[in-house]
Amino acid sequence: MNKLIKSIAIATAASGFLLANSAMAADQKIAVVNFQEVMGKIPQTAVVMKSLEEEFKDEKAVLAQLEQDIKYLQEKKKRDGSLMSAKEIADLDEKMGSLFQDYQTKGKAFQQDTGARKNEETNKIIALVRQAIDNIAAKGDYDLVLEQSAVVYAKPDSTITAEVVKQVSKLN
Repeated sequence: MNKLIKSIAIATAASGFLLANSAMAADQKIAVVNFQEVMGKIPQTAVVMKSLEEEFKDEKAVLAQLEQDIKYLQEKKKRDGSLMSAKEIADLDEKMGSLFQDYQTKGKAFQQDTGARKNEETNKIIALVRQAIDNIAAKGDYDLVLEQSAVVYAKPDSTITAEVVKQVSKLN
């Protein structure tokens, strides 16, 4: 009997705690923002991608030329291999190996450089987006702003994505 009374008391206390928490949550104003959609719609993202493409076009052209040279030599070996001497084939293989090694080295450096620059520029844009979210949250008196991917359900009127896009787009 004593255990039953303790169980009822614990259940009552727990339900009171849950009601108090849900009452506090009801008083909070929560917004949701789709960060990925914002990044896709703001003009700054396209400008950055275009400038990065321009910045690294020479390195990309060098890699494309190396790739073309390697393919040409592979086709030459396939086409003329039966007519070539063993030394010519060995020289061709050595040249292809050297070009391929150069391609890999330059390709890896290209990926690292472009990745670092993209992260650097993306972080600048993220700072603008965060600033816009902070401004909208302050003006709208929101207690909490959540990323939409972390939310299972949100009413459409709780989404501030369009406002964020509009505000960040003005910063152009």
